[in-house]
Formats: sequence, C-alpha cells, structure tokens
Amino acid sequence: MDRPSNSQLRKLVGIGNYQFGRGVGAVLFDKKVRIECSRRTGRIRYVYAQDRLIATLRAKDGCLALTPFGASIILSKIENAPNVVVVQSDVAEAVRAGGDVFAKHVVQADRELRPAEEVIVTDEEGLLLGVGFAVLSGREMPAFKRGVAVKLRTGSDQVVGVAAHASAKPVRTPLSPPRQA
Repeated sequence: MDRPSNSQLRKLVGIGNYQFGRGVGAVLFDKKVRIECSRRTGRIRYVYAQDRLIATLRAKDGCLALTPFGASIILSKIENAPNVVVVQSDVAEAVRAGGDVFAKHVVQADRELRPAEEVIVTDEEGLLLGVGFAVLSGREMPAFKRGVAVKLRTGSDQVVGVAAHASAKPVRTPLSPPRQA
C-alpha cells in the first residue's frame, strides 16, 4: 500500500464527488488514505484508511464500490448523507446478514438515487446495515410494494468491526427529509 500522488488523490476525490455529491470525496479520501494499484495496468484498485479497505475502484465503469467501513465514514462525517436508503427495523437483521432490500420494506430513500448507483442502507434508527446498488430509483423505492429495491453487496455483519470507525459506538445518521434538487 502506498500513499497516493496528488493527481491520484484528486482523481479519487473527483470520483467521490461525482458519485456521491459535492464534498463527499474530500471527506472519504483525506491525505491519510493508502492505495493499492493493479500490477498489470498501474491503475488504482483499492483504497484503504486506517489499514482497512474503504472502497474499490471498479475497472468496468471507473466508479467506487464502497465497503461498509467506507459507508460508516460517510455516515459519521456528513449530516444528511447522500445515497442512503432507510429500511424498516424489523428486517434489519436479514439485511445486516447480507439479504437484499425489498421495496415494501423501504421507509425512505434519497430521491436523487438512480438505478445502479451505490447505496448505503440503514435502519430507522440510523444504524448501518450494509452497502449495495439500487435496482429502483429513489422515488420508486418507497412507492413500490413488490420487488427488489437494493441488491446488497455486503451486509455490516459480514465484516468484523464495521460499526467502529472512530469509536466503538454504532454509526447513526439522523432521519432527514430528502435532499432538495
């Protein structure tokens, strides 16, 4: 793992801002991050903070695939975090274990979400449950009563110690109204 060059850091911050909104890239990728590059192509593949993986840079589309640790950084440092889907607390255990989120269980979703975008899933109390990608738009998720809304890539139970980014407390985010366009 190496420290990123200034141009690599600018690239990561730019991708983070593009994918999650202005300012998120700088929060996620500070000067303390480390990167791992592909041996064959020399391109950035993995990004680490505190020796823990926070994101993978997908070669297919050049976007970030967050880990639960990366999502916990966003939730702990940004009020009204973007790309968040809130689900009913009674299905939290199934989602935390890695199960997909069904539309009928969605309480609230970022209205700006589009299908295939990276999603952070929390319960009604704001506890991080996992990360994945949207199947439906943010407007459709709470409106639909059938079908998968979010395909979960990783549940927070599938990674040891994800809730403890800066402290041992679980990550909480306040429920808030959707962002204004």
